[in-house]
Amino acid sequence: MDLDELERDALTELLNMGVSRAATFLSKMVSDQVALSVPSVSIVGRETAIEAFSRGGPTQFVAVGQNFQGRFSGRALLVFPEVNSLELVRAAVGDGYSLEEIVDLEQEALTEMGNVILNGCLSMIANALRESLSISLPSLLRGDGRAILYSHDDTDVPSDQVLLLYIDFSIRSRAIRGYIALLMDLPSLTALRELIHRFIAGMVPEAGHDRPPR
Repeated sequence: MDLDELERDALTELLNMGVSRAATFLSKMVSDQVALSVPSVSIVGRETAIEAFSRGGPTQFVAVGQNFQGRFSGRALLVFPEVNSLELVRAAVGDGYSLEEIVDLEQEALTEMGNVILNGCLSMIANALRESLSISLPSLLRGDGRAILYSHDDTDVPSDQVLLLYIDFSIRSRAIRGYIALLMDLPSLTALRELIHRFIAGMVPEAGHDRPPR
């Protein structure tokens, strides 16, 4: 399953609106300018997503996960290389803390940051598509790509699809590349695609309705 160009453009625009709103909240949280963008969106198999996580870079990650339920359901993950985790915490709490204090604050700061970003994206998608989503409390995960992407499963199901979003994340000129992964089964992805079609159709005037009256 894949998205065509129009579907991908519409979803990318919705996600950029969501992370833009999240960036506003994060700017207040860290008392500094935050830039967030989603430059690319793709649907891939979970094994392909695992390979993408580790390609040419770190193999250990920290992630914030939240389940969501509605017309389409699944699990949302905000994933960063583990080497960036303390830097993200320091950006959130400031430089006036020792390394030991930063480590103690890490889980709370990262889950709050992840909650803001994931809720921003999911809420924007749901509102734009005129649907409602129930979103769980965030949890913090650590491990390699496989551990992160299979963290909520009792069994490995490599055929599951992942809506994989690259994100550019910058605080105080610290550019960090990360991912938002939405894990959904085929029925949920099909439902999301149908809702995107409805959203696109609502933006296009019906034939003849955009003509001025005679």
